[in-house]
Amino acid sequence: MISFIVCLAVLIGGYFVYGRIVEKIYGPDDRQTPAVRINDGVDFVVMPKWKLFLIQLLNIAGLGPIYGALAGAQWGTSVFLWITLGTIFAGGVHDFSVGFMSMRHDGASVSELTGIYLGNVMKTIMRIFSVVLLVMVGTVFAVGPAGLISLLIGNQGGTGLLTNTYFWLLYLVSASSLWLSVLQLVSSHMDIQSLRFS
Repeated sequence: MISFIVCLAVLIGGYFVYGRIVEKIYGPDDRQTPAVRINDGVDFVVMPKWKLFLIQLLNIAGLGPIYGALAGAQWGTSVFLWITLGTIFAGGVHDFSVGFMSMRHDGASVSELTGIYLGNVMKTIMRIFSVVLLVMVGTVFAVGPAGLISLLIGNQGGTGLLTNTYFWLLYLVSASSLWLSVLQLVSSHMDIQSLRFS
């Protein structure tokens, strides 16, 4: 509990101290965002601040709450330090930097930004790297929990198929695929135009 409180205090301190340093480097101003300036109702939509906050929270914390808890169960409290310092010096700064660069280039993606500053060859390399990275993150999402479930069941005296990581991997992928199919079926019967971002 002490390590949690210390890491929470460091995160709050990092927000106020290091966040201000990064803010001075980028110099935010009052120019309109692409959502306001372009606002096509599809890719660029003005949203309330609370939804924007939740999206940013999910962007930085997407993998952390899922894999962070699994890593903590496997490696102990040292993971608090990794998550805390990684969030302050890597994740937070990355999201802030890419967000500002994207906003100042009409909502361009990381690959497009790379192409603007480093040329088309690097844009292609960045696109390939992005796809590989997405596959790796997806793999971690699936293999990490599957390995932990089989390990925990094995530690509790379980035997056979329930201690096999590949069984749990197949289960997780199948359950996810089924859930996505249900969501796609439901969304295909909805009137998409009636959904509003207000």
